Amino acid sequence: MTAYDYDLFVIGGGSGGVRSARVAAALGKKVAIAEEYRYGGTCVIRGCVPKKLFVYASQYREHFEDAAGFGWTVGESTFDWKRLIAAKDAEIARLEGLYKKGLSGANAEILETRAELVDRHTVRLVSSGKTVTAKTIVIATGGTPNLHPALPGHNLCITSNEAFHLEELPRSIVIVGGGYIAVEFANIFHGLGVETTLVYRGAEILSRFDQDLRHGLHEAMVAKGIKIQCHDMLKSVAKGKDGLIVETLNNGTIDADVVMLAIGRVPNSLGLGLEAAGVETNAQGAIVVDDYSRTSVDNIYALGDVTDRVQLTPVAIHEAMCFIETEYKNNPTKPDHETIATAVFSQPEIGTVGLSEEEAGKRYSDVEVYRAQFRPMKATLSGRAEKMIMKLIVDAASRKVVGAHILGHDAGEMAQLLGITLKAGCTKDDFDRTMALHPTAAEELVTMYAPSYRLKDGVRV
Repeated sequence: MTAYDYDLFVIGGGSGGVRSARVAAALGKKVAIAEEYRYGGTCVIRGCVPKKLFVYASQYREHFEDAAGFGWTVGESTFDWKRLIAAKDAEIARLEGLYKKGLSGANAEILETRAELVDRHTVRLVSSGKTVTAKTIVIATGGTPNLHPALPGHNLCITSNEAFHLEELPRSIVIVGGGYIAVEFANIFHGLGVETTLVYRGAEILSRFDQDLRHGLHEAMVAKGIKIQCHDMLKSVAKGKDGLIVETLNNGTIDADVVMLAIGRVPNSLGLGLEAAGVETNAQGAIVVDDYSRTSVDNIYALGDVTDRVQLTPVAIHEAMCFIETEYKNNPTKPDHETIATAVFSQPEIGTVGLSEEEAGKRYSDVEVYRAQFRPMKATLSGRAEKMIMKLIVDAASRKVVGAHILGHDAGEMAQLLGITLKAGCTKDDFDRTMALHPTAAEELVTMYAPSYRLKDGVRV
């Protein structure tokens, strides 16, 4: 019987990798985990967590403005970018420490190095050149921003990675893309007083979301003063006298201090030695896995964004726990990627779970759509014009609620609770039997008794 240095070696110190290593070590397995940058991965270090902190910071300008409608007099306010960065950095360092503490507390060996596969059981530690062996290997290296190398001047642009570490707050920014990262950062920078332009090649932002929420958010962003140029793309970026000159395909040139590329993320698989170990990847570089997250090599698993299944932190953690059940508890468990609640921390916010109206129309022959659009109670005194939108998508045959979509304040919080409801298979009758909690915006979800319209074979009637 072959003796290995470790029972499990994990490559990648993000949420999925750390969860795999910590839980396996707690089960008594000899575990090592290697991370080349910082423990915590994209989400904690340069993704979800610092982004949400930036979202909070960017909302205060509107809070100060809204206060006047409720009788408050707020004096002159100023914003200090460097103080925000310092506070954010301190919090990220604290969270990274907690990740490491959890690993060490479970007796996992923490390695601060890049790790690459030599063969199916051997890993090379790049910092020392040392090789170690493991019975089982997990690859959880996540994703990385698409740098758009075909764009002339792409080297002058930043991505979301660098946005968290800008030395100065720019006066103006052009953000390229129409997904949730682009939209969130457009709202963040605008809220902090930056002249913001969003350039997107598609017909409408947030292509995978329900159409009403996409249109509603677009209108709200434009009303705030964010410039959105759809059906457009960058031709080049060049240095100018006082910043950057951005040439677009359909709208001429734009002067900007910063250009940020947010055109998607790609699996972080380059140079990992996958070919040497026999691990199959697809044309986009994503590691190919089966229903149990096992790669083409039976002792090597891959989790999270490097597999390009569902790019969400909780999904990577869920896949890690399924790996533990499958590999170490004799309980083969497939990750469940259905009915996942998601949020876009735009302003206003989007919370969504289940099928969009368009998707439901393709899947079911008879669909009921319940839709409400209204001015939230807070806006009656603050004077803001933005509206909330709530939608429930119902399969008419079974009465099951198959989609729920919200645009407005705290939409993400509501979507998380709706995720439980839809996962449990609740029907529209269950919603109708539920007493409203008044006065809240969420009560609208249980007081929409008649469908706004129906879809018959995908066509609105």
